[in-house]
Amino acid sequence: MASTATTDREIVISRVIDAPPDLVFEAFTDVRHLSRWWGPHGFTTTTRSFEFRTGGVWDFVMHGPDGTDYQEWITWTDISAPERIAMLHGESRDDPDAFASILTFTADGAATRIVMRTIFPSKELRDRAVEKYHAIEGGRQTLSNLAAYVTGLRHTGEPR
Repeated sequence: MASTATTDREIVISRVIDAPPDLVFEAFTDVRHLSRWWGPHGFTTTTRSFEFRTGGVWDFVMHGPDGTDYQEWITWTDISAPERIAMLHGESRDDPDAFASILTFTADGAATRIVMRTIFPSKELRDRAVEKYHAIEGGRQTLSNLAAYVTGLRHTGEPR
């Protein structure tokens, strides 16, 4: 549960995905998978560098469907495979508006419940992300893309 100290700065999105936690976790940790599903509907991703380890960085550009490019930077702050990933996400390494996200992957029968909890530095930054960047709907679409991608991997038998 969210603590009352951060509730007004948080966005929490969850989804059940028809795949085991190790496969869903892998889709988050291997750049060849990430580039195939990351982001809201219509977005694509170009990775500049990627190192999945605590303290490692994912430097990438998200390309919007309208042609706008969004510079993105993620530093992995804690990794407990295959249950949890914590990260700091901003536009650059020293972005003062960077936000923290914690993703948890929990078995739900043969499926996985993923919970994405994002905590912004301030209520104003959270509200701006929701209003200007449609962060809640974008997060839901991102998890929808992940679900479709991982479910497709399971059903096509594509090598992991």
